[in-house]
Amino acid sequence: MMLVETVTRFFSSLFVPQEFIARLLSHSFHQPEGWVELFIALACMVAAFVASRMARSSLMMARLRPMWWQHIVRRLSWPVLTVAAGIAASAVWETFGYSAVWLRFLLLAAYWMVIIRTVVAVLHAALPKHHWSATLENVSASVLWLWFVLWISGLENRLTEWMKSLEIPFGSNPISLYTALTGLLSVGVLLVLMLWISKWISAKLMAADSLDMSLRIVLSKVIRTLLIVLSVLIALPLVGINLSVLSVFGGALGVGIGFGLQKIASNYISGFIILADRSIRLGDRLTVNEFTGNVVKMTPRFVVLRSPGGQDALIPNETFVTDMVVNDSYTSRALYQFLDVQVAYKTDLEQAMQIMLQAASAQERVSQEQPPSALLVGFGDNGVNLRIGFWVKDPENGFGSLFSAILMNIWQEFNAAGIEFPFPQREVRILGEQGDES
Repeated sequence: MMLVETVTRFFSSLFVPQEFIARLLSHSFHQPEGWVELFIALACMVAAFVASRMARSSLMMARLRPMWWQHIVRRLSWPVLTVAAGIAASAVWETFGYSAVWLRFLLLAAYWMVIIRTVVAVLHAALPKHHWSATLENVSASVLWLWFVLWISGLENRLTEWMKSLEIPFGSNPISLYTALTGLLSVGVLLVLMLWISKWISAKLMAADSLDMSLRIVLSKVIRTLLIVLSVLIALPLVGINLSVLSVFGGALGVGIGFGLQKIASNYISGFIILADRSIRLGDRLTVNEFTGNVVKMTPRFVVLRSPGGQDALIPNETFVTDMVVNDSYTSRALYQFLDVQVAYKTDLEQAMQIMLQAASAQERVSQEQPPSALLVGFGDNGVNLRIGFWVKDPENGFGSLFSAILMNIWQEFNAAGIEFPFPQREVRILGEQGDES
């Protein structure tokens, strides 16, 4: 029991900042062993850094599939190893009867670094990848380091008491600045946690091949929205804020949506409708207001159509509910296309049509479930008009290269078979008068 109490007392005293500061101010560099301890603390930092680099190199050489936890492991390896080395060094140092000063400072800094890097790693994993994500991570780390300075210097208690003394009018029950800030912090922590959970659930849903893509998207968005609302509803009561005070803001929000935000609300609701009824899916070929393109992105407010020429059109979701939209891929992703070819009148039409069928069937993008068909469509001024029709399995990849490959194949085979491509010809006869000939 005495050993257990000694070990418990040792570990509980490692992270007490007030006791540590008093010792640091009284001893620091006044004794030779202080310099020795400082050197040992620096050696622990360097050794932990080298060990963490070796561990990260081994993780990279393992070539594991990228996972969210790998980023956290890479970020925490150095401070965790520093804490371990500091605890071992402190135990040995105090065994010789010396008071640990710099080693405990190292433990406090490494302990706080574990907290900061955990927070930043969670933010990195939970937040979407935007240009402001890195800025938010840096700001969060800076604020936490500032709080560490206040905590280790003992000013944290004075600052907390000052914030508790300041009251902010909030409905009928004023709240203190401390309550407001802790409430925002709680909401932020729970919000990040919920975003992390929703991101993990979304990844699982997107990997579920048994579900339709539109259903995966709508479930992902619904779960994300519910988790965000749930985080706010859980966090506010935890810090003593009554949810009834939000009724005023809820009423104002309803009035705002009814007047100024009705179009935005309509687009968001329409977005859920088109995702739920699966009328539009990623990759579909649509024609909206004479613009034709493939769906490359679906957001709660708009759908992005990309034309074969690379132009992007942002179509509000409300358009797909209220206006007529031509969806070439609604029943099947395959799209019917045809090419016209003209041959000379003396051509063996059956041979020519067979060559055209073979040229289309040779392309991998042409569907074999609905085989190509060759047709005679008419007799022109200069030759016979033939048509080769076929179904393209992946219309989202365009038709230019496919058409070129089919026509090039037809050209080569027609030349090998001696089949002529007609061109406009005019026959001019000059008839003289009979009187002139006599």
